[in-house]
Amino acid sequence: MSVTARPRGPRSSPVRADATGAASAALRPVLEVPRRPARVLAAFPSAIYLEVRAGPEPRVVAVTTGGAVRLPNALMTTGTLPPASAGGEAWVGDGAVELERLRLRVRRWWDPAPPPDPAGPARLAAALPVLAGVCDRSPRRPGLEGSDAAGLLAAGCARASLPDCVAAAERLVGLGPGLTPSGDDVLAGTLVALRHLGTAAGARRAVRLADRLGAAVAFDARGRTTAVSATLLHCATRGQACAEVLAVLRGLTGGRPLEPALERLLRLGHTSGADLAWGLRIGLAAVVALAGDGANGAARAGDRANGATRARDGANGATRAGGWGG
Repeated sequence: MSVTARPRGPRSSPVRADATGAASAALRPVLEVPRRPARVLAAFPSAIYLEVRAGPEPRVVAVTTGGAVRLPNALMTTGTLPPASAGGEAWVGDGAVELERLRLRVRRWWDPAPPPDPAGPARLAAALPVLAGVCDRSPRRPGLEGSDAAGLLAAGCARASLPDCVAAAERLVGLGPGLTPSGDDVLAGTLVALRHLGTAAGARRAVRLADRLGAAVAFDARGRTTAVSATLLHCATRGQACAEVLAVLRGLTGGRPLEPALERLLRLGHTSGADLAWGLRIGLAAVVALAGDGANGAARAGDRANGATRARDGANGATRAGGWGG
């Protein structure tokens, strides 16, 4: 008996829906250039992570729904996300992201690193025990609680010791499981706090430390952690953070209530929120210490200047007295 195969008709392509969304300004370097191929790193109901195959950071774009965490590398849509699986093909560029069943165009941009409100060292010093108290009482514990590497980072930041900070960072990068290891989250929180709060308090040493430590961390992260976490660390070196971290920073500078913002941050992920809060605590303590050193240094310089003025006046007075006596 012979069997004749039935001829197949043309294979239908999946219908691609068009939608618009809001993108982080951190994504301009990858979205405002000609489109490039990308691949799906991971897919969840509320987020699809895409890795651009060539080019500089940020190399990972998080396509998310409105209910997801607003990451600093996110392109957000109010609709639902299409089915996707790791290894799937995508395109990024020309102002849009293209998946198999969705083309998402950027309609507006948002700033993942808004300028901080001014806040003096005294205000930040008063906020430190509040932050510490909420974190210590929370049942959500950091993934690296008790880590001597995190302790070394805290001590190095408080002294603005770049060698100690880099030594600690080398031990923290990529440390822990998941898309964003705990060590990376601690570093991200620290870098963002040094930059934002250092700027708010006028603590230049803290901002310089953020620059130098950030450069070392970004370089080290390329081959030692996940692609998602490397991009988030790149964002952190520029002061770019998720909405929950930005809310805590505003609370620390007095722009909004601190404790509710901190409690929302602590609820993020399994340990990510607690790890980020730990990093913020390290950065805040360092800014308070370095701003105080700067104020003490200025006071000492002022005392030296006043002493020199008094000595000069005394010398001039002695000269005048000698002239009158002659």
